Amino acid sequence: MSSTWTTNADAFAQWIERNAGDVVRLDTEFMRRDSYYPKLALVQIAAGEGCALVDPLAFDAAPGLRSLVTGRVCVMHSAGEDMEALAPQLDGTALRLFDTQIAAAFCGLGFGLSYRNLVGLLLGIEIAKDETRSDWLRRPLRDAQVAYAEQDVAHLHDLHARLHEQLAQRGRLAWHEEDCARLAARLQRGPADPQPQRAFRNTAAWPRARQALLRRILRWREHKARALDRPRPWLLDDATALALASQPPASPDELSMRTRGLRALRAAERAELFDVLRAPVSDEEMEQTQPIPAAPAGRNKSAVAAMKARVDALAAAMDVAPGLLCPRRLLEEYAVTRIWPDGLQGWRRAVLEAELAPLLPD
Repeated sequence: MSSTWTTNADAFAQWIERNAGDVVRLDTEFMRRDSYYPKLALVQIAAGEGCALVDPLAFDAAPGLRSLVTGRVCVMHSAGEDMEALAPQLDGTALRLFDTQIAAAFCGLGFGLSYRNLVGLLLGIEIAKDETRSDWLRRPLRDAQVAYAEQDVAHLHDLHARLHEQLAQRGRLAWHEEDCARLAARLQRGPADPQPQRAFRNTAAWPRARQALLRRILRWREHKARALDRPRPWLLDDATALALASQPPASPDELSMRTRGLRALRAAERAELFDVLRAPVSDEEMEQTQPIPAAPAGRNKSAVAAMKARVDALAAAMDVAPGLLCPRRLLEEYAVTRIWPDGLQGWRRAVLEAELAPLLPD
């Protein structure tokens, strides 16, 4: 597949007018070494018989990209991180996504298949993976990088056709569309998780005030990481956040000593963090902090094992991977909280709730 190297808005608009039909195939290359947000370095687009390599470092590609995706089916593979990279460009534009990795899982071909493996499995074509760790921000791109980038969209047309047919035969087009819509929602850069402490299950036995302080620290970290566009661990890694919540420093000097080496935690941020740590935890703050769910134990642990066995049996009958149907961590959450998990809404709830609810302990 020969490609058009696109470095200005007029050329991009003309390419779209010449090539784009009802379906476009997309991929991105991005870098995420020293930033919170991924840095978009390249957008590969295939439509009709044409292929464009769009250089977002050379011009503002956002208007063209929004025009390209509006009203068209966008075929991508494993689009989760691509959604994050494209979010600033597409600015909340509705996307009709067809994800070939998700489709392959619904078709019983495997869970989490790479593009390379899926192309080999369905099309019998071997793709090189020599450029997976390239520096995509450097210009000019090498010929090997260009060839690699072209391959990432060259086979999406055939994958889409075969997988769409298999999904239709299995009656799973609607399920696939639902999962793709959930993934495409990542283009909406919404607020941060209001309850980030719930991911730290090893602190479930902490007093509510300590859990509330941990929540406050983690929310501060998320806010600052976004504002500074720096990786979270550069401000505060998880281990340090837990240690500070467990035993807050008595002085700014102690905080400085305990956070030495954190690259994005400069004097101003360190002073701000000290204030965050030393402010008393109010009753209202504790009420707003959802309890951290503990790991299942006793009868709850037995219930998780029973539910996992039921999920495995259902998945086998449906010819899909158990991980597609229901991750174990959501079974554990359900067993402990007795609240149906947000991650199991939609078609999963219709399939699973009546099977799993009776397995919870009284």
